Amino acid sequence: MRFSLQREALLKPLAQVVNVVERRQTLPVLANLLTQVSGGQLSLTGTDLEVEMVSRSAVDDAQDGETTIPARKLFDIVRALPDGSKVTLSQAGDKITVQAGRSRFTLSSLPANDFPSVDEVEATERVSVPEAALKELIERTAFAMAQQDVRYYLNGLLFDLADRRLRCVATDGHRLALCETALEETVQNKRQIIVPRKGVQELQRLLEGGDRSLVLEMARNHIRVKRDDVTFTSKLIDGRFPDYEAVIPIGADREVKIDREALRASLQRAAILSNEKYRGVRLEVSPGLLRINAHNPEQEEAQEEVEAETSVDGLAVGFNVNYLLDALTALRDEHVVLQLRDANSSALVREASSEKCRHVVMPLRL
Repeated sequence: MRFSLQREALLKPLAQVVNVVERRQTLPVLANLLTQVSGGQLSLTGTDLEVEMVSRSAVDDAQDGETTIPARKLFDIVRALPDGSKVTLSQAGDKITVQAGRSRFTLSSLPANDFPSVDEVEATERVSVPEAALKELIERTAFAMAQQDVRYYLNGLLFDLADRRLRCVATDGHRLALCETALEETVQNKRQIIVPRKGVQELQRLLEGGDRSLVLEMARNHIRVKRDDVTFTSKLIDGRFPDYEAVIPIGADREVKIDREALRASLQRAAILSNEKYRGVRLEVSPGLLRINAHNPEQEEAQEEVEAETSVDGLAVGFNVNYLLDALTALRDEHVVLQLRDANSSALVREASSEKCRHVVMPLRL
């Protein structure tokens, strides 16, 4: 096996796949990338048996063959080479030689046959999604995923496919983030799948935005995302996601319309003096005004006032300030709407101009 490629052209596919490879391995071959050259095309595969990433690029001076190469070492070598250098990889027995200018490195390899292959994915649903739309869905919801929760089905992101829309939903039991996008074609079968945390993070890192279309394939136990230069596959979490639509408050008719940036800045300032354990702030709504109060066990207090479009009077609700800030960061509009009902009900936070993205934050007793 042999191929040559400019450093920058090799670094990009390496960067895409190297993050999937775990630093601590049960199988030595899992620390390697499956490297295949066929018909002038290089294919690099990394996996941790849960998530698999395959990256493809055209190469010069190619000689067909396959082997596995230590992932981190190869990535670090290519990254450390000077810009614009031409990199040549060649195989002799179980050794791989990496050459660029006056630099030469020899790495050990393991047989390609030892590399585990992900099961064939038989897609039951296949939809086309603009890359920018999928990137936005994940960015605006993934932060609300649980971390190492015993309710394992919360440690991932729900992809909910129905009719002509794709929804991403995440919740950790205290707050919920939902975002949706319209699809060009109607979905034949409704599907709900949960992609695990690592898969979501790798997919988020991979997506670049832009006008390109991706193919999203859903199988019984896997999700696969295909782009012309890369294929991402992840196992799914086997569990039932809670009925998230039941969590979205109905009848939260007390609306507060407010400048997003002004509210965010006020909350950040008030948070400095909030209780470090509970991170609680109290929102008090009166006509034309939102007052934010925070205090801590040292008897220190913060008070902020923000102008708001509202006719609500005499309503006070406590929230975890971090959850409110996360929701506001994920929204893009200049103005946001807080929909409240009473002191014991969740708040719905959304953009003033659209209901495409919604965030639910549970109240806190202060």
